[in-house]
Amino acid sequence: MALEDEAQVSEAQIAVHWREEEYYQPPTKFIGQANASDPEILERFGEDRFPECFKDYADLLTWDHYWHTTLDTSNPPFWKWFVGGRLNASYNCVDRHLKRDPNKAALVWVPEPEEELTQAITYRELYQRVNEFAALLQGFCGTETGDRVTFHLPMVPELPVAMLACARLGVVHSQVFGGFSGAACGGRIADSQSRILVTMDGYYRNGELVDHKVKADEAVERAREEGVEVEKVLVWRRHPGQYASKSPMVPGRDFFVDEVMPDYRGKLVDPVSMPAEAPLFIMYSSGTTGRPKGCQHSTGGYLAYVAGTSKYYQDIHPEDTYWCAADIGWITGHSYIVYGPLALGTTSVMYEGVPTYPDAGRPWRIAERLGVNIFHTAPTTIRMLRKLGPDEPAKYDYHFKHMTTVGEPIEPEVWRWYYDVVGKGEAAIVDTWWQTENGGFLGSTLPALQPMKPGSCGPGVLGIYPVIYDEEGNEVEAGSGKAGNICIRNPWPGIFQTIWGDPDRFVSTYYEKYCRDRDSKDWHDWPYFANDGAMQAADGYFRILGRVDDVINVAGHRLGTKELESAAVMVEEIAEAAAVPVVDEMRGRAVEMYVALKPGVAPSKEVEDKVARMIETEIGKIARPKNVWIVPDMPKTRSGKIMRRVIAGISNFTDVGDTSTLANPEVVEDIREHVQGEKTARGEVPKELSAKDQEEIRQFGQAE
Repeated sequence: MALEDEAQVSEAQIAVHWREEEYYQPPTKFIGQANASDPEILERFGEDRFPECFKDYADLLTWDHYWHTTLDTSNPPFWKWFVGGRLNASYNCVDRHLKRDPNKAALVWVPEPEEELTQAITYRELYQRVNEFAALLQGFCGTETGDRVTFHLPMVPELPVAMLACARLGVVHSQVFGGFSGAACGGRIADSQSRILVTMDGYYRNGELVDHKVKADEAVERAREEGVEVEKVLVWRRHPGQYASKSPMVPGRDFFVDEVMPDYRGKLVDPVSMPAEAPLFIMYSSGTTGRPKGCQHSTGGYLAYVAGTSKYYQDIHPEDTYWCAADIGWITGHSYIVYGPLALGTTSVMYEGVPTYPDAGRPWRIAERLGVNIFHTAPTTIRMLRKLGPDEPAKYDYHFKHMTTVGEPIEPEVWRWYYDVVGKGEAAIVDTWWQTENGGFLGSTLPALQPMKPGSCGPGVLGIYPVIYDEEGNEVEAGSGKAGNICIRNPWPGIFQTIWGDPDRFVSTYYEKYCRDRDSKDWHDWPYFANDGAMQAADGYFRILGRVDDVINVAGHRLGTKELESAAVMVEEIAEAAAVPVVDEMRGRAVEMYVALKPGVAPSKEVEDKVARMIETEIGKIARPKNVWIVPDMPKTRSGKIMRRVIAGISNFTDVGDTSTLANPEVVEDIREHVQGEKTARGEVPKELSAKDQEEIRQFGQAE
């Protein structure tokens, strides 16, 4: 093993020291009404009852045909759940609730402008809208079961309607986060070979009506460059009869949905009975190569898992008003705004805009007005609301029984503000750990039965058996104080089926590292590698440290370094680029780019700006770097690999580690003087980093 590799391995095993936080017990009032208040449920999901324990989740659904095999392990690690079973996801989320609750609000949509009326869409109305759009997709677009349709939609009711319409037809949907650029959307269209794009003319963000349709033209052009021709672009209008974009409609390709829809008014479409293992949707997640990974999720296993975790971990009852303040463009929104809550027949709230518009009291006004009793958001949002409106929650008469945090680890001090101020000391909190690939929660406390501990997600959830391994595959014991790689020893229904069109990458990224026997059909030999670092306390609770691969989590948005770097080197002056995370008070992490110029090119602010603009164009505003640093050369190993952990250490004012194995160690001090000197002059010196942050920076880049 090379010396530089030995140095990187040892860093993954270093002890992390922090104080253990105190327990918070769930409120008695919450326990009394909880879906999971009987400790016997923990026994039902014990490993000795795996995989049949997940029948509890599957039985929350309505099946056209019952399954004959709960878990098929004949082709590992391509697990199949509930084989032989047939069902329809749209039917389970809409139709079956009509008999009991046709006039209950299924979705409550809150526009960003406060003067606009909130829309309450009943289950009967949702049924009508879903059927009509399914009929339009079928009749006007010619879509058939198994086709792919791409959405590039903001947080508007048309998005869940379109998702459920596709599910009704057995059409695979692929939603691209609305904040991503047209180019990013086009690449995902090409990868999924989608022929239909569903978009919107505009939407509100921070008080402005954003032109969104312009991205559709970029998406179509990028898809064409990659060999896929989009046949139809369906455009919803944010305001009926008004066009909010300056982008002209292309005759024969672009169609306003409201002008086509009259032909399909009142039409009903029978839900297609799908095999449990049929794909329901593709969700793209950034990875360590330039090409995003299309995570393919199943129909039966996925829907059962999000229904079960919504019931027991979100504690959703049909009579609750539940608000997940995430974006449906990410897996959280798919699982815990649309499919999970609607499968349980509850009322799910959607909000169009930013939580601090027009001020930091907005979320609490919404919660008070709508009677929200379950609230679900990300640490980034919590930190923002804590900074901009620390006293705002006390001004409003809302009462949450339950709150969730999702997307990244939450700092204990921020957790306590969430509990004391936002939750008013009345709510149970679940701090959840999971990923796009996982479908639903993997780590969390069961809210009525297990105490909360700030900074720790908790143990594995029901039916999930986590373990921490070191780089050699040895188990890292709970309470050892050592960090390692968190893995899941067993399959579960929510796990994605494969990477769309790339099964080899699926195996190599998630299973190859710790697989004990490639020929084995025993699931015990195929642990799932989550690509996250973690440590486990003596009580079994896990603390997630962050990514061990080259993914930067910006405000819950996972951005692959290779994708960022590929965009940067599209600038003609750039020879090499490296993306690293920098700790950011509001967003958790931000991106910083290091670039080396081609011979003969002089450093300039103009070049820095070109890099930032190119990244924004190729990926989206969320990816715009906080700083672009032009450096004379990158710190590299003797084999030519850029040592991102070194420059990540410089950006964050932390120890850069051993540089003696670098081919060019002298460049490190030059970069440090330049970058840290500039940051100090601008007042960008961070406060002392937590042990968790330091560990993540030390681990960054080790996947190389």
